Amino acid sequence: MSAKMTNPILDDPEFKELARRKNKVSLILTITELVLYFGFIALIAYNKPFLAQKISSGSAITIGIPIAVGVIILSWVLTGVYIYWANNTYDEMVKRVKKRFGG
Repeated sequence: MSAKMTNPILDDPEFKELARRKNKVSLILTITELVLYFGFIALIAYNKPFLAQKISSGSAITIGIPIAVGVIILSWVLTGVYIYWANNTYDEMVKRVKKRFGG
C-alpha cells in the first residue's frame, strides 16, 4: 500500500497549511522566548555592573530586578499569545480538517 492510500490527510493542502502555520507560530514564539531568556542570562554573565546599579540613590532595588520580572512576565505573555492563537485560529483549522475527513 502506498502512503497516499493509508494517509490521505497527509496530502491534503488544508492539513499542510495547518501544520505550516502551527510550526511558524511555534518557531517564532520559541525563538522570541530563547532570545529573551538567554539575553537576560548574557546580561548576568557579561554585564553584572549594569544590573547591579541602583534604580535611584536611596533605593535598594537594582536594575536587574525589574528586568528579571519583565522576563518572567513576557514569558507569560508569550504563553498567552500562543493560547489565544491556538483557541481562535488553530482549533478552528483542526475542526475543518477533521470534518472533511470524518473525524
